[in-house]
Amino acid sequence: MSYRSYFSPYVSVAEKRAKAEKKIKNIKKKNSDICPVIIEGRTIANTWWGKSWNKNLESYADYTNRIGRGRSYVLNNAVLDLKIKSGTIESLVMGTRSAPYKVKVKIKKIKPKIWEGIKKSCQGEIDSLQELFAGKFPKSLSEIFTDREFGFFPSPEEIFFDCSCPDWADMCKHIAATLYGVGARLDSRPEMFFTLRGVKMEDLVTEAVKDHASSLLKKTRQKSSRVIDGSNLSEIFGIDLEEKPAIKIKKEKSKKKIIKKLAIKIKKSSIKKAKKPKLKKKISIKKKVSRKIRNV
Repeated sequence: MSYRSYFSPYVSVAEKRAKAEKKIKNIKKKNSDICPVIIEGRTIANTWWGKSWNKNLESYADYTNRIGRGRSYVLNNAVLDLKIKSGTIESLVMGTRSAPYKVKVKIKKIKPKIWEGIKKSCQGEIDSLQELFAGKFPKSLSEIFTDREFGFFPSPEEIFFDCSCPDWADMCKHIAATLYGVGARLDSRPEMFFTLRGVKMEDLVTEAVKDHASSLLKKTRQKSSRVIDGSNLSEIFGIDLEEKPAIKIKKEKSKKKIIKKLAIKIKKSSIKKAKKPKLKKKISIKKKVSRKIRNV
């Protein structure tokens, strides 16, 4: 046996991709619901969300030497199916065998306290979901999102994985390819990151806007120091101010009108009914008017 026979024969990138495409077509015949990770070119992720996911994984010493094993797999479209759910990632990855390997990754949901802190940090910084999707937010917010202790992205202690392959390593090539595949998927569907961490993307924007609006409302309710209170004007300028003069004038005018109307009404009715002397009529009218005025 020659030295060369101990190693697998060389397979070009084009051949690997062609094999993956053929496998995807065969699986789709049985299961049309599969979602393969298709990468064009040699870059796994292009957006802020995809890049940040991959960068986070590569930054940990536990993963540095092992995650690179999956780069060629995901670049050659070996991740035949990838589904992201709340706290779970499931995939089918093509290996050396004819049947693909099954990978399952569990990720702890983000802690409520950390989520609340992130929402507060976003107050007034994000105006729309479009900005959030595109990763268009201040650098300070980006640093908060990627913070190891209080950020969005999971640490190795929050990630648990399993693969059906016979590889004894904790993180085999198929698991590494799956994790890189998540970064590629987030390029087109960043909302899946929030699904994975067990929170709603919409809450990040609506809560931030709500908090900002409520803080503005509180400010408007507070009395401005620049507004001079009416009670202090007499002390400042040395003048006396009458309280609500316009209201008093209106009341006096309305009272006079009522008295006039009552007098005319009583006078007309008394002329019709009365058979007494004119002097007595005038006296009775005055008495009636005075009685009505008391009731006004």
